[in-house]
Amino acid sequence: MIRIEKLMVKRVTTVDVDDSVLDATKIMNSHNIGCLVVLEKDRVAGILTERDLLKRVLETCRNPDATKVHEVMTSRIVFGSPDMQLTEATRLMFANRIKKLPILEDDMLVGLITLTDVARATRTDEQTMKLIEALSNMHILGETSGNPGVAESAQTVHMKNNRQNK
Repeated sequence: MIRIEKLMVKRVTTVDVDDSVLDATKIMNSHNIGCLVVLEKDRVAGILTERDLLKRVLETCRNPDATKVHEVMTSRIVFGSPDMQLTEATRLMFANRIKKLPILEDDMLVGLITLTDVARATRTDEQTMKLIEALSNMHILGETSGNPGVAESAQTVHMKNNRQNK
């Protein structure tokens, strides 16, 4: 079994809630990353993703220099913990239709795991690849209840990994 603390990025790039979207975008581009964890007084307040920028800034023609991060970030955050197993974190990400999972310990940000990290850590058999593809395209899929094959693939991958790790 793989614990999240072994895979998570420990140096998480962050931004303040009151920074401009333009500054946040420059940080994302300079680090070649797809999200920033948003802090307010050293506490996680949200996450700013490429999708947030596309939907809430670019599509609505907002001025990125005048728009503050807190105005467009995703504030409903799902968190993981460093002692979680990879399968548990993957299921949590799938159930919540997210691709990035901030990791907290004692309410403090200690890491981040992404769908890319999960893909690198798992065997790339056909079932796992189907799950990763489904997670990558969940914005297209809509509700998981409308796509039982994806849920079946997730469960099958989980059971298969459990057998292999014993």
